[in-house]
Amino acid sequence: MKDGVNGVALAVFIFFFLAVTVMGFLASRWRRADGEQTLDEWGLGGRSFGTWVTWFLLGGDLYTAYTFVAVPAAIYAAGAAGFFAVPYTILVYPLIFTFLPRLWSVSHKHGYVTTSDFVRGRFGSKGLSLAVAVTGILATMPYIALQLVGIQAVLDVMGVGGGEDTNWFVKDLPLLIAFGVLAAYTYSSGLRAPALIAFVKDTLIYIVIAVAIIYIPIKLGGFDEIFAKAGEAYNQTNPATGAPRGSLVPGEAGQWTYATLALGSALALFMYPHSITATLSSRSREVIRRNTTILPLYSLMLGLLALLGFMAIAAGIKVENGQLAIPQLFETMFPDWFAGVAFAAIGIGALVPAAIMSIAAANLFTRNIYKDFIKPDATPAQETKVSKLVSLLVKVGALVFVLTMDKTVAINFQLLGGIWILQTFPALVGGLFTRWFHRWALLAGWAVGMLYGTLAAYGVASPSQKHFGGSSKEIPGIGEIGYIGLTAFVLNVVVTVVLTFVLKAVNAPDGVDETSAEDYTADAGDKGVQVDLPPATAGTAGH
Repeated sequence: MKDGVNGVALAVFIFFFLAVTVMGFLASRWRRADGEQTLDEWGLGGRSFGTWVTWFLLGGDLYTAYTFVAVPAAIYAAGAAGFFAVPYTILVYPLIFTFLPRLWSVSHKHGYVTTSDFVRGRFGSKGLSLAVAVTGILATMPYIALQLVGIQAVLDVMGVGGGEDTNWFVKDLPLLIAFGVLAAYTYSSGLRAPALIAFVKDTLIYIVIAVAIIYIPIKLGGFDEIFAKAGEAYNQTNPATGAPRGSLVPGEAGQWTYATLALGSALALFMYPHSITATLSSRSREVIRRNTTILPLYSLMLGLLALLGFMAIAAGIKVENGQLAIPQLFETMFPDWFAGVAFAAIGIGALVPAAIMSIAAANLFTRNIYKDFIKPDATPAQETKVSKLVSLLVKVGALVFVLTMDKTVAINFQLLGGIWILQTFPALVGGLFTRWFHRWALLAGWAVGMLYGTLAAYGVASPSQKHFGGSSKEIPGIGEIGYIGLTAFVLNVVVTVVLTFVLKAVNAPDGVDETSAEDYTADAGDKGVQVDLPPATAGTAGH
């Protein structure tokens, strides 16, 4: 790491940061509608985004600063096992092609803003809706914290904030400033801010990856040399484990882990509230269908991004914190001015998803906790005000998380978040296709999955920690090591199915379904209905 502050890189970084800050505040005037004091306007951008805006927004939402830093860092640390992120982002798009258009249609028809809105309307259960909302908020909080970790990694490499002996306020001041700007323009502009900034973020990332994948291998002697050096490094023994550091190709023992982690992650990705918020902001179901066909371009970029982990090894990058490997690679290999562009791509890559995540978590609290349980007669303006305030509190919580706790705590909670959010899949995706599942069975299945997943993750140790040392454990009854989240999901589904048979056999109250079969294929031209219709006027699904 270079001594002192990299002035040129910092100047370029500040230029882009100021540019997107101005864009964030100007976004409040972009496509502004008359009824802006509603969650539809502030939290979903007026449900008005077309194909390209949605594509950039979803890309900015899913491929975050932490992705930019963590995926190649995993390759840097352990080799090919880190590539699981590539197949899971390939698997996810055919999957969401089947259910996201249905979710958009029924949400458009009934004015649903969150997944919990749909679950409440579909199964007539505020308890199940609350479970989905709380899970979404818990899973999102550490995800926001990790975006701030990504910004912090870039600032550290640029030499901003001083050394370990620097006063804590001075050291963390740059991060506090970035947080303040993010909070201000999110409060002012809502979802329109990250939607507009996503154009800059994704363009910068594509440019940086395109340059890196050509420029760095030329400087390192080509890919043959890169893979040869990486292979040598992985064959070295890790003193902490007594085993090789990693491998260029996953070993047979790790194949179950690799496959289950990829499948489980694919199932979980669009359960996250921020993914659904970006989806519901589009103006038609056709926009969603188009996006499922062009979003895989980001998976191509992710595959190229992962190769940077091998390049960091070949370049001789040595860091104690693996999250710094790629920022340090950029500073070492690129001219200072282009290193600044790369750092800006990572920094802005944190601002976009952090904004969307805080809005999504705030919407869940407002619609499914505040309105359902605290103030049922809340007006649209009151909902918007509460959501704006909660979005600030969510970001403050994430900031406190980053500043007061070890970074491994945020990573551990993010791993837990992936396990937890997967447990909402039966209620959400199952509910989009059938009303057969009983609401109490879904709640019981969710509870079993959450409990097993949390306890199993707690029992995983690593060389550096006694608990929450990973997300893989032996699969009961099979004996192979697999992803805890997927095992918990299977238990969840089994409990849900068995209890549904039992509850239907004893004629347990099944709740009122306010949706109808045609709601799931409705398009933008079809008139919506009011969410708060009394049960007597609600239809029932004919499937």
